[in-house]
Amino acid sequence: MIHHVRGRIDERNPAGVVIECGGVGYHLLISLTTFAKLPDSGECKLYTHFAIREDAHVLFGFADREERDLFRSLISVSGVGGNTAIAVLSSLDPDTLRRAIREKNVGTLKAVKGIGPKTAERIIVDLHDRISKESVSMGMPISSGNRKREEALTALVTLGFARLGAEKAVDAAMKRHGDDLDVGDLVKHALGSI
Repeated sequence: MIHHVRGRIDERNPAGVVIECGGVGYHLLISLTTFAKLPDSGECKLYTHFAIREDAHVLFGFADREERDLFRSLISVSGVGGNTAIAVLSSLDPDTLRRAIREKNVGTLKAVKGIGPKTAERIIVDLHDRISKESVSMGMPISSGNRKREEALTALVTLGFARLGAEKAVDAAMKRHGDDLDVGDLVKHALGSI
């Protein structure tokens, strides 16, 4: 799988971008949110999702991992494909999308072109628990404590622990010991309570 693409912007428009990497131009479909974050020219890095369909191989690009994660959540919903997910992310910024799902706001999702009431309800039903369990808003600047927290969570999930349980253990360890722990010690203390 292609994790990300870093290179020089060759072409750029609100629906897609061509990034030249090592003499090869990669065409990536993007949301308006990502388009707004791209420089007019020069170097850039986009996180990617590679979709293989019967009729095409499509590479989607995202300015950050948060948007890519939301995209992947959206395409996991029955009836929501890559183009629909890009439309949702073009119409709603990540915080607004999360809030709409958390608050079960069908109207906000229906306002997106191509999303009807049934699809909006299905997105809410399928993603409500996952979105509601997120305890850290990605829209906030990452403090050193939050960075340690995220690194510790990544380590625990990589070790095979469920994210929700790992979050509770890391949060408990941070509450007990404060921000003084380094990531390794934070993981050790969290392991003691999982």
